[in-house]
Amino acid sequence: MDSAKRDIAAAAARLIVEEGLEYGPAKRRALRDLGLPQRTALPGNDEVEEEVRDYIRIFCADTQPAELQALRRLALEWMEHMAAFRPHLGGSVWHGTATRLSDIYIQLFCDDSKSAEIALIDHHVEYEPRTVTGFHGESVEALSVHARSRELGTEVGVHLMIYDLDDLRGALRPDSQGRTPRGDLASVRRLVEEGQ
Repeated sequence: MDSAKRDIAAAAARLIVEEGLEYGPAKRRALRDLGLPQRTALPGNDEVEEEVRDYIRIFCADTQPAELQALRRLALEWMEHMAAFRPHLGGSVWHGTATRLSDIYIQLFCDDSKSAEIALIDHHVEYEPRTVTGFHGESVEALSVHARSRELGTEVGVHLMIYDLDDLRGALRPDSQGRTPRGDLASVRRLVEEGQ
């Protein structure tokens, strides 16, 4: 990685951990904050994630593990509520780089795309429908909820991303680092139990 990419990755990592920005916006803001030309090549997400891990290890080692566990427990609650829709946890909460400012991303694999929304309505859960970028870079419908975390003493964004059941086949293919990119209910339950 060249020095400009390394600088952008490090600056983006700080924004992700300290301000809760997502990777894309963090990289673009880091580019601007560093005063680099708009056409400067940005680092990949893997490079930024490596910097995030380093930043957490240096500056947040005393707080981040407990925050991550609280987020995983909250994710597990939501996955249990939405178990009928084959929930899978992804993002920083799954990969272990989440802090108290991170949102939770749960992918639901539904026979009928409206069924998860109907389930939230039936349980009187307030949500906001949105369109987000999916795991293949495509636009995906998401139902966003503000969920209270008693452990963290704050509200956390929980985004329920709606996929067709057929999408589940490709969803578990290992990522560029050979890791499982998301985990099902049993996998998340194991992570929570191991972290206690």
